[in-house]
Amino acid sequence: MKAGIHPEYKEIQVNCSCGNQFATRSTLGHELHVEVCSNCHPFFTGKQKIMDTEGRVEKFRQKYARKK
Repeated sequence: MKAGIHPEYKEIQVNCSCGNQFATRSTLGHELHVEVCSNCHPFFTGKQKIMDTEGRVEKFRQKYARKK
C-alpha cells in the first residue's frame, strides 16, 4: 500500500432514532445520526410484510416449488 493516500479511520458513535447507540470506525470523523438501524429495521426484527396485491409471490412459489 502506498503511504499517505489512504483515509484515516476514526472511531465514531452512531445514534439511531430508536435510541440505539453503537460505535464503529469511519472516515467521516464525527458522530452519525441514522433513522433506521439493525435493531429497528423490519427486515432484522422479523416484522417485514410482503406487499403482494396481485398474487405474484404466490405464483412464483407455485411455479418454482420443489416437487416431492
